[in-house]
Amino acid sequence: MAEDPGTVVSPVERRLAQPIRPILWCQATDRIRDVARLISTGVHSCALVRTRAGFGIVTDHDFRRRVATGELSIDAPVAQLVAAPVLTVDEDATQAAALLKMVEHAVHHLVVIDRDGRPVGVLRAVDLAHAEVRDPLLVRSAIDTATTVDEVVAAAQLLPAAMVALCDSRVAAIDIGALHAAVVDAIVRRVLWARADPVLAEVSHSWVALGSLARRESLPRSDIDTALVWADSTTPDRAAAIRAAAGGVLDDLRRCGLEPCPNGTNANTAEFSRSRSEWAGAISTWRRETIQERSLLRYAMVADSRPLTETALGRCLTDPIRGHARDTRFLRALLDEALGFRPPTGIIRDFVVEHGGAHGGQLDLKRGGLAPVVGLARWVAIATGDAGGNTPERLHRGAAHGLLTLDETQTLTGAFEDVYTLALRHEADALRSGATPTTYIGPKTLDTLTRRHLRESFRAVHAVQAAIDENWMARLERMPAS
Repeated sequence: MAEDPGTVVSPVERRLAQPIRPILWCQATDRIRDVARLISTGVHSCALVRTRAGFGIVTDHDFRRRVATGELSIDAPVAQLVAAPVLTVDEDATQAAALLKMVEHAVHHLVVIDRDGRPVGVLRAVDLAHAEVRDPLLVRSAIDTATTVDEVVAAAQLLPAAMVALCDSRVAAIDIGALHAAVVDAIVRRVLWARADPVLAEVSHSWVALGSLARRESLPRSDIDTALVWADSTTPDRAAAIRAAAGGVLDDLRRCGLEPCPNGTNANTAEFSRSRSEWAGAISTWRRETIQERSLLRYAMVADSRPLTETALGRCLTDPIRGHARDTRFLRALLDEALGFRPPTGIIRDFVVEHGGAHGGQLDLKRGGLAPVVGLARWVAIATGDAGGNTPERLHRGAAHGLLTLDETQTLTGAFEDVYTLALRHEADALRSGATPTTYIGPKTLDTLTRRHLRESFRAVHAVQAAIDENWMARLERMPAS
């Protein structure tokens, strides 16, 4: 929830400043031995190399991997060792944003650039604020060096503890979610590589993340929703074999601690694994069948999708959205679906909680707290014809297009981040104690300030829902023409 004014912000949430190191420049024609000597005699672990096409980077890892093994001579020009283009990060970014980029791309160095795009320094993973925040990089390294599925499984077991450590370091929850998603992406890709399934190898295909993982908002023990797209050149009789192979991948992911969706939103089912043209037909059908709740739910699921492999092929799930952005009948139906998730505001002074069963007296943070905001943000994404980004990014895009006011955007974003933070910390507590994580929480276990803040957030979200429900058409009409 909202931090106490006296709470110290995690260093990793601060802007890049102290961690930035000066640049060591060299020319493309310099000998490898000379560049290595310059790096080893200073406080550097990399050098930037000026080339005709711009600049590249050479790191101490490159020397070990390609020179120490005899692949390149120490008298060869360093240009043969350079990696380009260089990954960069803006100088006003946070350390958390830099860490995320490192984890996503499996690198340990970033070039820091100013507002004009000029290099001003180098950021190394080892210079980030706390050892704990580097844990995702260590997990990513273990995944990338795994040569068998068993080794990927062993590396993946390190992920929950790394997420708990980030929580303990007070890293922002939304940043932890993004880091978790980046590592999960790496696990999926490495399992696919290690399995090298001959059936999947025969066909061009895209493995696609859906839901919270696609939005980079997953929790450490969230189940994963997946889909599969394959090229139209595949013969129809191969579909069963492809789905069986996808089922094998899901089995291995389960061993990695990534549970497939219990409700069937998985890449081995007929509904979520199709050829490209079959996907196009299904999405078109779902859009037309606006009166069917099942069709709306399926469309909403693919609107939250992100390809993990074969990106161009996997984008066929979201490409049609741009063409549906002005279909008001369809948008009204989607809005109704989003508004079906209502915050659990109490009649008098408390929350609406579960009345029975295993979670009696508890509040579902996912359905009652996150889903109402996620649903509105998804509606914004579809209305603007741009399905990219996480929930806060979608909400800000809604403000830019006139679908939301600035106050509404701040209200929804603040509520989402508060509830997401509470859900993440609740799950981290469960992992720390060895309990089974859930998104259910007993309101009476929260302190008075948190309960009051949570209740006010729910009521504010409900007010925004009512306002959008009342004048949604006027908001659409204010949007600039695409």
